[in-house]
Parts: sequence; structure tokens; C-alpha cells
Amino acid sequence: MQRHILTLIICLLAVVAPAQNKVQKSVPTIYVDAGGVMRWSDTKKEASFFGVNYTLPFAHAYRAMGYLGVDRKTAIDRDVYHMARLGLNAYRIHIWDVEISDAEGNLLENEHLELLDYLIHKLQERGIRTVITAQTDFGNGYPERNQPTGGFSSHYDKCAVHSDAEAIAAQEKYIAALVRHVNPYTGYAYKDDPYIVGFEINNEPCHPGTVVETRNYINKVLSALKRAGNRKPVFYNVSHNQHVVEAYYSTAIQGTTYQWYPIGLVSGHTRKGNFLPFVDRYDIPFSNLKGFDKKARMVYEFDPADILYSYMYPATVRTFRTAGFQWITQFAYDPIDMAAYNTEYQTHYLNVAYTPNKAIGLMIAAEAAQKVGRGESFGNYPADTLFNDFRVSYVQDLSELNDGEKFYYSNTTQTRPKDISQLRAIAGCGKSPVVNYEGTGVYWLDRLEEGVWRLEVMPDAVQVSDPFTKPSLDKEVMRIVSGAWDMTLNLPDLGKQFRVNGLNNGNTFSTQAANGKISTLRPGVYLLQREGISASGKWTADAHWQNITLGEYVCPSISDNKGFTVTHSPAKTVDAGKDLQIEAIVAGNEIPDSVIIYTDKISFWNEKNPYLKMNHTGGYTYRATVPATEIKEGCFRYNIVVCQGDKRQTFPSGVARSPLDWDYTSATLWETNIVAPEKSLSLLEIVDADSKLETYTMPEWSRTNRQLIQNAPTEKPTLRITFESKDKASVFVLRRYIKDDIDGRPERLASCRTLCIHAKKIPEGLKAGFITSDGYTYLASCAAATDGIIRVSLQDLKQTNTALLPHVYPVFLDNYFRPQTEIPFKVEGIETLELSFDGVAEKSTEIEIGSIWLE
Repeated sequence: MQRHILTLIICLLAVVAPAQNKVQKSVPTIYVDAGGVMRWSDTKKEASFFGVNYTLPFAHAYRAMGYLGVDRKTAIDRDVYHMARLGLNAYRIHIWDVEISDAEGNLLENEHLELLDYLIHKLQERGIRTVITAQTDFGNGYPERNQPTGGFSSHYDKCAVHSDAEAIAAQEKYIAALVRHVNPYTGYAYKDDPYIVGFEINNEPCHPGTVVETRNYINKVLSALKRAGNRKPVFYNVSHNQHVVEAYYSTAIQGTTYQWYPIGLVSGHTRKGNFLPFVDRYDIPFSNLKGFDKKARMVYEFDPADILYSYMYPATVRTFRTAGFQWITQFAYDPIDMAAYNTEYQTHYLNVAYTPNKAIGLMIAAEAAQKVGRGESFGNYPADTLFNDFRVSYVQDLSELNDGEKFYYSNTTQTRPKDISQLRAIAGCGKSPVVNYEGTGVYWLDRLEEGVWRLEVMPDAVQVSDPFTKPSLDKEVMRIVSGAWDMTLNLPDLGKQFRVNGLNNGNTFSTQAANGKISTLRPGVYLLQREGISASGKWTADAHWQNITLGEYVCPSISDNKGFTVTHSPAKTVDAGKDLQIEAIVAGNEIPDSVIIYTDKISFWNEKNPYLKMNHTGGYTYRATVPATEIKEGCFRYNIVVCQGDKRQTFPSGVARSPLDWDYTSATLWETNIVAPEKSLSLLEIVDADSKLETYTMPEWSRTNRQLIQNAPTEKPTLRITFESKDKASVFVLRRYIKDDIDGRPERLASCRTLCIHAKKIPEGLKAGFITSDGYTYLASCAAATDGIIRVSLQDLKQTNTALLPHVYPVFLDNYFRPQTEIPFKVEGIETLELSFDGVAEKSTEIEIGSIWLE
């Protein structure tokens, strides 16, 4: 019945569509000129788009909304609002054709398609343009199992779907129907909608055949689109199937699409380090092909995956603009109603509420897409960390925009605005010279007129677990807490005395700021008015401003019964006889009465048990100093206990008990190894076949086998790794991130002079060394072992190319960052241990290692 009603609505809207079309003729559209440049139809100026992928109408996101009992249209409304607040102007989706087609390629008018229609309409209301990728040609399951839908592409292998005659016929029928489909919310067929920029034929196609076969396939689909009446630009993916790349440029497609996953995908954990060298260049090796410069360039997907850092997005977009891209869309933005769990794509994680620092980094990247000219270059890293009005910093985990009127920052910064009196927009996380705030959520400050500003504050987000491990809707990775913090503003346009009034629904907060400080500010939207300024009722909650209304506000629901969460990383190893600093993030919906540390020496049966109180140092941070007299050689084990009234919650287990309760059963504690100050620095101890030692092969299709070798009872185990080169010589690399292991012993690190490797078998040409916080690699050749130990003098380490591992996608990009600037090696900067050697074609090479240390 619902389907018939929807069809009737579509037919009725189709009748009135011509009137709407007449009204909308003034809406500029996009065309591609003879030089392969996307331009606006009215001004003929170059276009530049930046935005996200977002998949709620389909696949796992669609199903997850059902599991969670969330209305899908309401969810779309919430997310689109935040896309608007981030300044995005582009949206791309690869449609799961298996969910809106049948076995013959007929288009199904179902809820998936209707939700896509609704989403496109809501994006259009915010001025956000869309590119539609018509088909994915794979199942709709990930991360679950595929659902049996009956769609045409589910009957074919992903490669066969582009070569089988019946499959191609189904695609021709499907894509023609798709572009002719009339959106009941806009009254436009997709092919006529001025807010739809164009169509990409398919997502990451597979073409194992010849150039001629590939060209014929594309031409068939182009003909089907033309017969359907499409006049919009059509794009095709050229970053795959490099053996047929000539085919793409000999067709009538008007644009080409690429992706970039600069640090690989699905590592299974949060990656750490300086990844700026990974996004220094995007060189396309087939740019000299005939027709290359006649096609517009689009990034359909990109993401520095498996990281929570906020410094990468603007740097990536800078490089894309240098390479000539005009459409750039990240993959993928997480729906706010499931973002607490990061189940959709565990390797990606982005949401305003749950990853606030990354979100501001994305907002700054959106500005970079507009301010950096197509083809504009800024030199090589590290010179390109400053470009135009932007700055990125790994050490500070910071992205910044500072152009005089806008001041955006993704983390606490000491940078001063160029002209504080001319500021019109501020967006940030943390503290800055204009905003003193201890919350962790995003805030926006926008000048509406002289002396009148809109303030929007998101609730705080705290990390509960690693968001890049195996996901589940039962496993929370980030938590929203309702903090109330003072906020002090230093804005000459507002002055030191100004009125503060709540604007969003249910927000009755009203106060007078004193000396620029708003006391106990809770998340919400506020109108700020300088003393003596009257807005005369102009700026009400329902007043329109740019692409929002002033009272709009979206945030996740906040649970009242989840208790506290403690985030803490214990020092791995510290020197005996020195004070030990313990710092933790303790967050909840209220301030705890106290936070204390118990060691493993306490007992329920003792009359008195020593404890150490942690001091609140600001925000959610608590800190304590264990005196040097307590730091003796061995292992220091401890719990952190959060106290609220008569309740106790003990971490790391999180159980609602105290270690002094009779029925406390958890045996988990944090541990720090205490060693003699002169003891060498351990970088690797083999404990199992993993031992957090990453192995890579270049090219990546060479194979690796790992085997734990249990030696004599008096010897520690070793790890034997066998690398197998296939049809060509390979390079083999072993890496281990060691910064966390050595951070607790800075004095001992500074005194180290030799890298020592206990090895039972080493390959010829072995090199060893480090990657530093600069992202630079320093290696030295390993001499023969003495007494089973290879010793490498740190003075012999030489700056060399940095292998970009995990492997970058697309695979045609260079595997190495090749530094142009000399940076001297500093032992204080080491972050990652590296061993590397060359393999021999069609032969196996073994390395067997035990412990590695610095002395």
C-alpha cells in the first residue's frame, strides 16, 4: 500500500515539476569545459567541492537504525545539520544497487530509494551538491553477512558484472531508470536536478579484460545514459585496473575518479606516528596519456584511516588541490545515532559529536579546498606544513585556519588570530587566545552583526575503548558526557560584559557574562549580545542565517546511568628512585568526590591501607605523583578508584566495587615496570608470534610466515619470519612503534649510543634504525653479530627514504617519501623501530630475532 501511495505522489509531483523547474532555472549547475575543468554555469568560474560520503539509506547503517529503534529520516536530519555546520558543500554516495534493483535491472521504488531521495532533498536545502555513484556491484552486508536481495549484481562476480552480456544489459536498464527517477521531495528527475552535479557509473570497477573490452563496456553505459536523457557530467573510476587505463581516456566520460587511503586500511588498532610524509604528494603516473587533461578530476573516497589525529585532513586536501582535484569527498561520515560504536566501517571514524577534534580538522579542510588554488604548490614536507592561511602540526596534533576573519583550530593552540578585532567566525576544540574552555566538545562562535554572536557548544566526548578494533553495537568506543564548564571569551566585538540567552529548544539559560566569563555553561545554542546592544528581536530561534536557523541544535542523548569512565595509559617502564607521574581522564555526568590510587599491596583484611589521592588539574584530567621512595625495582601495580558518595568504581575493570570490598573479584591492574636507571632500554621482547611487530613486503603480494621458536628452557623465545618473494625482488620491512615503551625514561634515552639486536639468523644486507617524530627514517647497515648480538652505532644512522607502510591505496602511488630537506637524527625523537632488507626473486629469506634494545 505504501509503495502505491509513493508512486501516486511521484506522479502528482511530476505534473507540477515543470513549474518548479521554471523557478529553479536560476540555480547554477556544473559543466566540464574542454580543458577538463568543472565550472559554474552562471559565472564560468572554477568550482571546488569538499564533503563526505554518508550511507544511512543503505546497507549496515540502514539496518543499524532499525536495531537501535531510530527513525531514519530524523537521523538524516540530524546528520545533515552537522554537515552544514562543518561548511561542507559536497556529498557522494555509492548506491547499493542490490537493494534497489531486481534480477533484470528494474529499479525498485522502495524505502532505500525513498530515503536517498529524502537525503538529497535535505542536503539541497543546505546548499550541498551531490554526486551519485550508480552501483557498487557487491553485497550489502559488511560488517555483517550479505542479505539476500535479488538485485542483478548479486548474481555475478564483481569482475564478471562488467563483461557478462546479460549483466551489462541489466546495468543499462538500471542506470537509465535511476537517472530518470523523479525525486518526490524535489520534483526533479535525478538527471534534471540542479543540485546533482553528475554521475559516476560504478564504484571501483573490476576490468580484467582488454582495453577494447573495457572501452566497449563504458561506451554501452554512456549510451544508455544518453538515451535516458542525461546531460550531466559522467565520471569513471581510473585509479583501478591500470592495465586498461588507456580505455578510460578514449571514451566520452567527462571526469575521472580516484581514491586515497594513505596509511592503508583495517589495521585493527589505532595507528600512531607522524603521517604527514604520507600525504606529501599525489603523483598520477599516467598523466601524460592522451586525453588526460580533458577530464575533470574527482576524489570519490579518501581517509587517513585508523587514526584519531586531527592534523591530517587539511594536509591531504592541500595535496589533492595541488594535483588538480575539484571534488573531494571523505569516506565516511558516521551517523550520530550509531557513532558511539563505530560499527559501520571500523577503519574509519568521523562524527562531530564523537570525534570532535577530527571534525574540526575536516572543517578546516573544507576551507582549504576553497582557498588553495587548483595546481597550487607549497613545496615538500616539512615546508608544506604552512600553506596559505593554514597550519598543520603532528607534535601538537593540530590543524589551524587563521585568515583574519576566520579562526579555526582542532586542538588547544597558542596561536593568536591575525586581527582579533576583525574576527567573524571561530570554530574549535580546547583552548585558544580567544576562548578559554575546558570541555572536550566542538564549539562554534559566529558574528551575526556588530556586538551580536551565536554560540553553539557540543557536549563532551571521551574515549572508552579503541575505536578501530572489531566493532559491535554492544561495545561503546566513545562516550558523551554532560559537562558544565566556564567559558571565557576574549572578543573585542563582544566586550567584557554581555548578555547570554539560550536559543535552542528547552534552553532557558540566561545570565550576564562578567569579565568575559560565562559560568557553568552547558551544551546548547546561545545568543550573545554586547552590553548596550539590542538585537531588537531580529535574532530569534527561528531566524534564518546562512544555511541554518539560529535555534537549531543536534547532540546525542546522554545516559544518566553509565557511571564514570577512566582513560589511562600507564608508563611502560620508568627508572627506580624517581617520582612517577600518573595522569588519567576521569569523566562522567557529574564531578567525582575524589579519585584515589590503590596499589596491589592493599588487603580487605588490613586495618589500614595506604592510598594516593589524585588531584583535579582541569577539565577531566586528574594527576598524582608517586614519590620516589615508593618506586623500587620490580613491577608497580595499581588501580584507580572513582568515589562518588557511597559508590565506588574501580578501573581498569570498571566494576562498581572497591578493591577493599569483601566481594571484589577483579584481578586486573595497571602495571609499570621499574628498572635500575642504568639498565638498557628495551625496544622488543619476543613473547608470542605477534609481539606487536609489524611485517611488510613491497610489493605487497609477497608472502610472510611467522613462527615462534621456543629455545632451551634457559633461553628466551625467538621469532622466525620467512619472507617469500614472488616474481620479482622484494623489500621486506619490520616495524614496531616504541615511543610508548621509552617515554618513561627520557634521561636514559638521551644517553644511549648503540642499537643492539639479539639475532640467531640475519639476512644479507640487513639495515636497522628508527623513524622519528619528524616522519623521517634513519638506517645503518648491520655488521656481523658478535656473541649473537648485532651492534649498530647511532652515529652511523643515515637519513633515507621513508617507506610508506601500511601500503597506500591507490597502488600506483610511490611507495616512498623521498625527503628534500636534511634533518639531523636526534635520539630523543625516535618513535618507531625499523629493520629492512632486500629479498631475491622467487626465493625465501629468513630472519630470526629475539630481543632488541638500546644501550
